[in-house]
Amino acid sequence: MAQNIYDNPEFFAGYSRLPRQVQGLGGAPEWPAIRAMLPDLNGKRVVDLGCGFGWASRWMRKQGAASVLGLDLSQKMIERARADTGDAAIEYRIADLDALALPEAAFDLAYSALAFHYVRDFDRLVRTIRKALVPEGQFVFTIEHPIFMAAQNPQWLDGEDGRKTWPVNGYAIEGERRTDWFAKGVLKYHRTFGTTLNTLIEAGFQIRRVEEFAPTPQQIQTTPQLAEELERPMMLLVSAS
Repeated sequence: MAQNIYDNPEFFAGYSRLPRQVQGLGGAPEWPAIRAMLPDLNGKRVVDLGCGFGWASRWMRKQGAASVLGLDLSQKMIERARADTGDAAIEYRIADLDALALPEAAFDLAYSALAFHYVRDFDRLVRTIRKALVPEGQFVFTIEHPIFMAAQNPQWLDGEDGRKTWPVNGYAIEGERRTDWFAKGVLKYHRTFGTTLNTLIEAGFQIRRVEEFAPTPQQIQTTPQLAEELERPMMLLVSAS
């Protein structure tokens, strides 16, 4: 079973204060880029993997999705999502993505935001998702970028030119990484960029688009601290079919 760090009271309290959890999708700088990757949702059956508070699930229904199944390992997340949702076409369930079982050809879109880097067996998960999609189904997800993941509790360093640099440790060494984020010892799994994309290809997916998120000048002007994201990619966005 995956580590359920989100039900840790200290972690959950800190996570709940993030702008993207207080403001919803509008508080996530990468959301416009993700939204551009999504297909027309009218009439689509969607599975939202790692649905959290249900922000994306509710948005998809507003865009015309026929139904949304939101899955998350965290009981606290699911309780919050249910409390904030009044729509019979959205169902939330507790589920471990490392042991995920889905009905075959049951969904038109599989979506996930910043959840798969907690999954040990990415290959198994991707193949499960592939079987759960209809033949023309689409798969859109975001993860922590492998370069960001490989930093493992980094500290900004002063470069010779006066700019801050970001150390990358053991990029080619895949597997468990521990980081301190709202709580000690948060468990994640590092996979290289190549492994991530090749796992999709080997499972039968076709890559449609890949984005390494960087904030726009307008976003930096509004939120200056986002300028850090120009030094190394923090998120990887992928669309496949």
